Amino acid sequence: MNQDNSRDLLTTTNIQSYFHQSLQTALDNNKLRVEDETIGYLVRLLSNFLHSDKLFEESEDGLHIRPLALYYAEAISLSSRSNRHRVLQQLGDVALFISGLFADSLERKLVDVDYYIAMGGNAYGYLADNERRVVFAQIFSELSRNFVSFVDVLSEINESSNNRNHLNILRTYEIWARTGSPRAARRLRALGIEPVAAANPRLRH
Repeated sequence: MNQDNSRDLLTTTNIQSYFHQSLQTALDNNKLRVEDETIGYLVRLLSNFLHSDKLFEESEDGLHIRPLALYYAEAISLSSRSNRHRVLQQLGDVALFISGLFADSLERKLVDVDYYIAMGGNAYGYLADNERRVVFAQIFSELSRNFVSFVDVLSEINESSNNRNHLNILRTYEIWARTGSPRAARRLRALGIEPVAAANPRLRH
């Protein structure tokens, strides 16, 4: 797939259809058979993280991705079962998204992709064992058991979309978050990612 075709696909209004098709192709290529509900979960996960305010948190220095250890610390401090599960689900989702799409960026950080895989797999595993809703318990179980395989699937989607030709989406996110760069914002939008001005303190009125 060339860059122009990739861009056309990523900017389509039906982004969920694009992700569903891409996931199905990558799953077939990796000979991984999963339940339709799990595919739907992954489609929503990918679509959700296209919005910067869903992945990044605000700090005095701009936007940053919350460390997984902080998600875990928050989860074990919560007395509410539903809130604890919500935070652990966020931990698992972020770990899968980052390790699948931005593993190269992790090489420059203090923790590597193995850490993300372990944390994400364990979070989903806990949810699978403690989730009362049967469908979600099955989804989390599948995500936990096949976490590494799902990382491979997301990595293949990333590569087939030629995202690496755009000089690292995560770095572009970071530039926009820290500087409010119009050019960085344009590059994100060209990839189908809408930067949220309200989440960037430099862009507030």
